[in-house]
Amino acid sequence: MMKRWIPLLLIAILSACQTGPRPIAYGTDGCHFCRMTIVDRQHAAELVTDKGKVYKFDATECMINYLREVPGVEMAHYLVTDFANPGGLTDAREASYLISENLPSPMGAYLTAFAHPGDAREALARFGGELYDWQQVRKTINP
Repeated sequence: MMKRWIPLLLIAILSACQTGPRPIAYGTDGCHFCRMTIVDRQHAAELVTDKGKVYKFDATECMINYLREVPGVEMAHYLVTDFANPGGLTDAREASYLISENLPSPMGAYLTAFAHPGDAREALARFGGELYDWQQVRKTINP
């Protein structure tokens, strides 16, 4: 009888050790940095540690400010929402970023992420502002 439960127990243990991203429950999950409820499907972000702990943020600027609080800590996943694909997460290190006062973000940094550089250039033409890569935007956003 006990032998039946061993495979199920192993599956439960292994699934609890996931290090992948988890869906954001918009309207329910809270931002790890500012504690606001995450509602904006075009600006949310997420970090996942090597051990699978997930930190969710209502805006990319909250994630960047949190990373300042834990200098030198490497994450397994750095994820931002692709503005062109609301709710879709993309690798923050590969994304393009637009800072434009004509495109507000939840925390007032006017920061928006794009998975594809072409989408970022189109948004730049439409809204104005400046384009950044991951390293540049991390230096630009002030806590």
